[in-house]
Amino acid sequence: MSEPAVMDAVAQPPTSGTFRKLQARLRGLVGKAIEDYAMIAEGDKVMVCLSGGKDSYTLLDMLLSLQRSAPVEFELVAVNLDQKQPGFPPEVLPDYLRGLGMPFHVIEQDTYSVVKRVIPEGKTMCGLCSRLRRGALYRWAAENGVSKVALGHHRDDIVETLFLNMFFGGKLKAKEPKLRSEDGRHIVIRPLAYVAERDIERYARARNFPIIPCKLCGSQDNAQRRAVKAMLQQWEAAYPGRTESIFSALCSVEPAHLADPSLFDFRALRTSTHEL
Repeated sequence: MSEPAVMDAVAQPPTSGTFRKLQARLRGLVGKAIEDYAMIAEGDKVMVCLSGGKDSYTLLDMLLSLQRSAPVEFELVAVNLDQKQPGFPPEVLPDYLRGLGMPFHVIEQDTYSVVKRVIPEGKTMCGLCSRLRRGALYRWAAENGVSKVALGHHRDDIVETLFLNMFFGGKLKAKEPKLRSEDGRHIVIRPLAYVAERDIERYARARNFPIIPCKLCGSQDNAQRRAVKAMLQQWEAAYPGRTESIFSALCSVEPAHLADPSLFDFRALRTSTHEL
């Protein structure tokens, strides 16, 4: 994509009342998530991981908007990992980010060939692909003074992960809104944690982001995540608001009503008469 075309796409957002309401809703939800989980602090350097998909474009847009009015000052830098995937247009994201006047960096690492060589044809590539991406991004963050790594996972991703872990891992866990990396060197944040995917889709269409389709990960027809997503979409169609209700449950956990003795001391329970 040429630079003028990208400039057209990012110059001015739509001005309709419907869009403004949607934009305000997303800003409010992102701001609330940042506040609830203390995601960004004074002086932070936030690395926004930009893939070229609707989620990461929306994440960057929201953080740029909030940066202008936030009560704390923080720095943003966009980082893309060019995985050398066939057909990936390497000029689209740099042109888009130059049009924004946004500091950015492109990491070039051929993770695509590694994934294709290691994973048998027809098997899900998501796990290995994700680990390789994280390694490259965390390494750049450590070398460039990044204090927070921002990812574009949204509310529906979090709920889907909950069911994936329940169905295929036997664990009650989802994607965290904020986490510390396994080596303890990085804080990862998900500012879109409260935002529904359907709202991101509407926002991305209205903003006319130059979307780059992914040929790996969630695009695989046999991926378990796609099956869970389809299940949740069917539930949502039949019972509107179910996804929001499930997410609300994740934010209001009562360990005494689960069955994990490491979270609640069931063995210590006594009757009130026993205590007397």
